[in-house]
Amino acid sequence: MNRTWWKESVIYQIYPRSFNDSNNDGIGDIPGIIEKLDYLQELGIDVIWLSPVYQSPNDDNGYDISDYQAIMDEFGTMEDWDLLLEEIHRRGMKLIMDLVINHTSDEHEWFIESRKSHDNHYRDYYIWREGKGGKEPNNWESIFSGSAWQFNERTNDYYLHLFSKKQPDLNWENPKLRKDIYEMIRWWLDKGIDGFRMDVINFISKDQAYPDGDVVEGKRYASGAKYFMNGPRIHDYLNEMNREVLSDYDIMTVGEMPGVTPEQAKLYSGEDRNELNMVFHFEHMDLDSGPDGKWDVKPWSLVEMKKIFNKWQLDLGNEGWNSLYWNNHDQPRVVSRFGDDSAYRETSAKMLATTLHMMKGTPYIYQGEELGMTNVKFNSIEEYKDIETLNMYKEKIENGENVDCIMESIHIKSRDNARTPMQWNGETNAGFTNGTPWIKVNPNYKEINAEQNTRNPQSVYHYYRDLIKLRKEHEIIVYGAYESLLEEDEDIFAYLRRLENEVLLVISNFSGEEQHFVIPPEVRNHQTCNLMISNYNLYEDDLQDFHLQPYESRVYKIRL
Repeated sequence: MNRTWWKESVIYQIYPRSFNDSNNDGIGDIPGIIEKLDYLQELGIDVIWLSPVYQSPNDDNGYDISDYQAIMDEFGTMEDWDLLLEEIHRRGMKLIMDLVINHTSDEHEWFIESRKSHDNHYRDYYIWREGKGGKEPNNWESIFSGSAWQFNERTNDYYLHLFSKKQPDLNWENPKLRKDIYEMIRWWLDKGIDGFRMDVINFISKDQAYPDGDVVEGKRYASGAKYFMNGPRIHDYLNEMNREVLSDYDIMTVGEMPGVTPEQAKLYSGEDRNELNMVFHFEHMDLDSGPDGKWDVKPWSLVEMKKIFNKWQLDLGNEGWNSLYWNNHDQPRVVSRFGDDSAYRETSAKMLATTLHMMKGTPYIYQGEELGMTNVKFNSIEEYKDIETLNMYKEKIENGENVDCIMESIHIKSRDNARTPMQWNGETNAGFTNGTPWIKVNPNYKEINAEQNTRNPQSVYHYYRDLIKLRKEHEIIVYGAYESLLEEDEDIFAYLRRLENEVLLVISNFSGEEQHFVIPPEVRNHQTCNLMISNYNLYEDDLQDFHLQPYESRVYKIRL
């Protein structure tokens, strides 16, 4: 296995709109990010992943791009961005950008032209189909509800949009489009960035027959996922992109890939495959989703969670590379989801961090995760901003569903849980802005904020610092092989990491009750043992059977 900088890095995702507002217009911006770079450097971050800052009408908070080579006015200027890159590099950190090339905004110049006529130069940059029997070309449902097709009166046909109707899908079958995209990618890489996170990149190849999806009783539209996820030419396109552009630079690439399996991930991220470095899968993000999808909230199981993590750790092995994450801009806050965000908020936040950061792969931290930020419970739908949340609410209300039940699922699952402003201090609007924030601040900012965390050596922030520091000091954390333990235990998540004659024993109690842990036979006969880190400030190095406190986590380094 090759040793590379991106395997040894810890990555921090910034959602610019909610990170730090420098000009008090209520919207986070690039100069605001520059103001906080020292904070990230102190945390120990190696790479910053910046969610989209490109020119956009903001129908889907920047994931609808109208100009790939311009900066959104609300975020600043290209000069601000140039300074950001310079300041990141000056601190020894790297920058990766979001690359959104499954779709553009309907206000992109390509689409404005494409929709004008059948013979326009840009017509085939998008996916156009005639209707069937006065209806859409097929029954596919948009990820954001409703039909995935939008009628265009001027040309009397439909364009495909797997997301919002203002996000038309690009036609990757067109070599001219691909050439233009590769030129745009090269333009950014020549500016000196260090890689890309690629948005829904496994959606870019569609089954050209565009068959109907399987109908579910009582639903008007059907999922077409099997016809556009991991489609027929996806590996051709990624291989071509790598050959034409990516391979010319020392960069990292990570592909967001809903519906991907470990076997497919090996093809996407295998070192001899010349496609991507790693992928984001979503299996553990579906643990609390019922048969009707994301908003059908169900209790989650630790045994099921362990099966997923163990599968990805073991199946990728030395043939691919894992992305390790609990949070991002599309997911609820992990301490509210898989921990205890009340009595054991700090303890469970540390436990969750330990469980993830000791696995094999590259860890990602989402802004505020290092503070133990929680979900928010806004009282009214009017306080929510996320298009997915608002579309779902409207659809369920029209179907006569109970408002309280809908709001409960929003409190648990809305993407806005991750998008409330970063909590910098206990002052007005959590120090995010002196203006009116674009979305309300979580009311708990007086108790949970960066100022309070950085001052307290026992805080979640300092625990994350310690985890990052350990990763830089111990090769086994990055490159050690993974072995699962206690696979059927409903409360304890434990595993081993091995490198030569060293072993890490990682133990986490996912429950609010005391649990008895029996030392596994694999490590009973050891020469030396050191407690590397614990969220209960323990100091004993002796490895005997013991009781784990609620949400306790321990990591032992053992020499056999």
